[in-house]
Amino acid sequence: MSRKAKIAAVVVGVVVVAIASIPLFVNVNTFKPLIEQQLTTALGRQARVGNLSLSFFSGSVTADDLSIADDPQFSNQSFVTAKELRLGVQMRPLIFDHKILINGLEIEEPQIHLVHAASGAWNFSTIGQSAAKRTQQQEQQSVVPEFTVDSFKITDGHAVVETLPAAGAPLVYDKVNMTMEGFSFTKVVPFTVSADLPGQGTVAVTGKSGPINLKDAAKTPFDAQVTIRHLDPVAAGFLEKSAGLSVLADVDAHAVSDSVAVTSKGTVHTQHLQLRPDAVPAPKPIDVTYSVVHNLSDNTGQVQDMAFQTGRVTAHTNGTYSMKPGGAVAVNLKLAGQGIPIDDLQALLPAAGVKLPKGSVLQGGTLTTNLTIVGPLNALVITGPVELSNTRLSGFNPSSQLKGIVAAATGDTGNVTNIQALRVQLQVAKGGVTANNIFLSMPAIGDAVGDGTVSSSGALNFKLKMKVDTSRGVGGKAVGLLSMVNGTAGKTAGQAAATGLPVTITGTSANPIITPDVSGMMKANGKQLTNSITGLFGIKKK
Repeated sequence: MSRKAKIAAVVVGVVVVAIASIPLFVNVNTFKPLIEQQLTTALGRQARVGNLSLSFFSGSVTADDLSIADDPQFSNQSFVTAKELRLGVQMRPLIFDHKILINGLEIEEPQIHLVHAASGAWNFSTIGQSAAKRTQQQEQQSVVPEFTVDSFKITDGHAVVETLPAAGAPLVYDKVNMTMEGFSFTKVVPFTVSADLPGQGTVAVTGKSGPINLKDAAKTPFDAQVTIRHLDPVAAGFLEKSAGLSVLADVDAHAVSDSVAVTSKGTVHTQHLQLRPDAVPAPKPIDVTYSVVHNLSDNTGQVQDMAFQTGRVTAHTNGTYSMKPGGAVAVNLKLAGQGIPIDDLQALLPAAGVKLPKGSVLQGGTLTTNLTIVGPLNALVITGPVELSNTRLSGFNPSSQLKGIVAAATGDTGNVTNIQALRVQLQVAKGGVTANNIFLSMPAIGDAVGDGTVSSSGALNFKLKMKVDTSRGVGGKAVGLLSMVNGTAGKTAGQAAATGLPVTITGTSANPIITPDVSGMMKANGKQLTNSITGLFGIKKK
């Protein structure tokens, strides 16, 4: 080795030893009160750190522990705890001036406790409120600088979100990571946030936020792009399992807050949608595009438009919602669908709990509806008219259950039943389904009117009056008798049906039991029917 090389090696060695020896001469723990004071002043919360160690090569001071107090209005527990806090510091002021100037902040594996009160306030809402008084504090204590850092990071965090008053299990988020570059209370700052959701879901948010709202940090303005994958609202705790609503969803949304309201627009790709506890998940995906404005002051929102689409099925929803104390959500929505093709809708019927007779399907025709959806998500009440036009029920033969003179009058209608029209006023609630003002027109059998219910267990109880179509029957006196009972002359289909044959439908939707009530028909038509029968069968009055 040359003489110059030896000298250079010695110099480098001396420098390395000198740098490595700095922690021996700088007792970094003497800065502990100042670090706690800076954090406490910036956050407006009591902050505590553990034993400090200095690394000159990385330019950082590491604290073994971190504890940040909660807002006493919410809890006496810590708002944040962490096993390690790493502070990026400026080395020259630290070594020569014994000042600690923080330019980076990283919290590793923090435990974050978030609380949302019935008033709408969060336990982090008061963070930074002391910043409004910072100028006065700096005049009194010039050693406290403006809290600005080049980088602020949270890595591998664990967040628990609770509501007050308590309602259900807290929401839990793992692997919470956040990065903010050039953090300051007074500037717009770019950020990224990501976390794992229960049920193997993930969320990622990128955007910018700030300046910090010093009156309520939860209302800090932001502009963000939100990406959620494999969201299971039940597993994530957003929906109660007892509500019977379930879905898997991917969400791509753009959200903007101006401190007063959050405007969000985006798309939701759903799979396995189920709308009732007794329903079967939809076999086909449903895409939703939405536009919502959420009011931050009272936790209410306006659904400007929410369009559901699968195949040729399109339905639109609009209305309002409100978030109640405890996290419950109540809605007041309108859902409208015009001329929806039955063939495309067929696959979605099981998801809404609609069950057809076993082995049967609806084919062709359209559905039109205009529904009102009101109430909390776990007890929705859906009301409104539903109309089917020019469809057919394949795989079920209703005439097979019509006995006696009714069967003779109608004949065998076969396993395909054409439905010219079905109009009904529905009310769907947790306790079951109520159907009023039913009008059903089946050319092969006749027209029917009436009312009925479907219990929460699926039991049918329908009372109908039917005008039997006798043109298909085998003829004879049975046909003539029913023709007289129908009394169709000068009447509309509904009027004629109302004076016709009483029919009860019991059993279940999958296995309905249709029972014509001829004796009831006799009683209902009284003397007029008696006179018709005597004439039909050639019986002379005494």
